[in-house]
Amino acid sequence: MKITRLGHATVLIEGSKTILIDPFITDNPKAARQIDEIPKIDYILVTHDHFDHFGEDALQIAKRDGSTLFAVHEVTVRDDVSQAGITAVGANIGGTYSEDGISFSITPAIHSAGGGTPSGFVIHLDGKNIYQSGDTALFSDMKLIPKLFGDIDVALLPIGGHYTMDEKGAALAVEYLNPKVTIPIHYDTWPPVEADTSLFAKQADSHTEVHILEPGQTYDC
Repeated sequence: MKITRLGHATVLIEGSKTILIDPFITDNPKAARQIDEIPKIDYILVTHDHFDHFGEDALQIAKRDGSTLFAVHEVTVRDDVSQAGITAVGANIGGTYSEDGISFSITPAIHSAGGGTPSGFVIHLDGKNIYQSGDTALFSDMKLIPKLFGDIDVALLPIGGHYTMDEKGAALAVEYLNPKVTIPIHYDTWPPVEADTSLFAKQADSHTEVHILEPGQTYDC
């Protein structure tokens, strides 16, 4: 399995299925690829409806590839989604969607949204659990995620602060989650979310293996 950070919180996971999380490409100043450089996508996961996580990019890719869009219910029934003629599956916090040997479970996130509830995901693919926290503050119930879903192989956590938890908060989240590997996301796209990745790594590395991925870089797991 390959996990590529495409910039901001956009992550590409390539295994037996190909998953794109929070596609923000066209107007992303740090995007590592353009849409025509994105491989065929089986599933698009959206954590919430802010512009830097969900927009026309998701709909364009879903139409191009016949991808299934998975998100909280309110996102999947928006007019633009319904009119796009794509397959969209909505669920809610605590729900799990499974097919073809893969599952997506929706977890809480403490954030805001234009519609619906902000969320994270636990993705079970090829025998591995990947936790994408979504845009969130630190919350103590993160401790329950490995108890519910099993050991976390890879955690994708925001560190940019201002709109989400910062380096210190994300390092404490690592203590709660105890993932084998952590990849920080949602930082350095604009000045308000600039982060010190070395500070995060220093505070977190006693609990996880930290991999700092610049936009376009890949972790093989």
